[in-house]
Amino acid sequence: MTDTVVIFSVFFAAFTVDATVYFKEQFLDGDAWSSRWLESQHKSDYGKWKLTAGNFYGDAEKDKGLQTSQDARFYALSARFEPFSNAGKPLVIQFTVKHEQKIDCGGGYVKVFPADLDQAQMHGDSEYYIMFGPDICGYSTKKVHVIFNYKGKNHLIKKDVKCKDDELTHLYTLVLLPDQTYEVRIDGEKVESGSLEEDWDILPRKKIKDPDATKPKDWDEREKVDDPEDKKPEDWVKPENIPDPDAKKPDDWEEDMDGEWEPPMIPNPEYKGEWKPKQIPNPDYKGVWLHPEIPNPAYTADASVYTFHSIGVLGLDLWQVKSGTIFDNFLITDDVKEAEQFGEETWGATKEPEKKMKEVEEEKKRKEEEEKNKEQDTQAGDEEEEEEGEEEEEDGGATADDEEQDEEDEEGEDIPKKDEL
Repeated sequence: MTDTVVIFSVFFAAFTVDATVYFKEQFLDGDAWSSRWLESQHKSDYGKWKLTAGNFYGDAEKDKGLQTSQDARFYALSARFEPFSNAGKPLVIQFTVKHEQKIDCGGGYVKVFPADLDQAQMHGDSEYYIMFGPDICGYSTKKVHVIFNYKGKNHLIKKDVKCKDDELTHLYTLVLLPDQTYEVRIDGEKVESGSLEEDWDILPRKKIKDPDATKPKDWDEREKVDDPEDKKPEDWVKPENIPDPDAKKPDDWEEDMDGEWEPPMIPNPEYKGEWKPKQIPNPDYKGVWLHPEIPNPAYTADASVYTFHSIGVLGLDLWQVKSGTIFDNFLITDDVKEAEQFGEETWGATKEPEKKMKEVEEEKKRKEEEEKNKEQDTQAGDEEEEEEGEEEEEDGGATADDEEQDEEDEEGEDIPKKDEL
């Protein structure tokens, strides 16, 4: 009976623990955001931020976020919250990004810093715990960064995680679990997952190639070999090029002056190429030799690779060539369901209206462009007609003068010439 009560109590506790939200920012109180976020003073020319929902949105107020506003600038902004450790529990980092400027090169990621960060001096080399989010530059770089810091060194994910590169708002979520596994989600859908130990070179490899092992000299890795029974046909040897049988020595060819005449060469129609014996399975084939591995003496298991003991600052530390990116709906929590619900209440509620508004705006611009082109075509046609009219008037004036001269000539014909009198 006692065991039953204990089991029930544990089960009940596991499902009644409330989610902890360490940080949430939706920018719903106007310019008050500037009291919670601090711009770095490390450089004097950092780009400025503005609060806006952009040119198209799902909700004019709920979709307001921080937008980069100056081209070709570094940006450095951060917000502080109560420090915490993610030891023994999930860590979820989530936010939305909209590159409505058709971004050509720039970051859309966030950095999670330790609580001892000097926000006023935050810059690109400031040590961080986690870097997560999209990064785009040209056609070659369109990826999601997932970088973890371990013992002072940053480690990049070894997988290529593609990001969204359109102009709509997208939801990015990173889930880090105590069993040292992770998930990357975009718009609520899992796009990558795995373990920290396998997908990052954080720890040395568990096994290494045995330095004392070498491939045996008689190890045959040839899957196929030449057939020793296959012989080249006797009529196979024919030259690749032969003298043109239809060529004739020019009549003016003088051997004393031009040397001995030789007909030009042409491809031999009977040439079969280089003869090679046919291939047969190698009876001595042993397969590809695999280098034996041994336990790596430099490897030491560490169950706390995923743990960050004093998380306390979220920062936007990035570079953009063309500004216009909007960041919104930041969330740091220890509960995946909480992040999913928050994502549905924010991005999920406004994504379709935003897409619809964008389509309407694009259709409006398309029609305006068509009207503009029509006006330009009409104006060009009118100008062409005017030019043609002017040319006709010039031609008409010359004709009138010619007719007047003809009349004078006709009158002159009635007057007798001097020698006729």
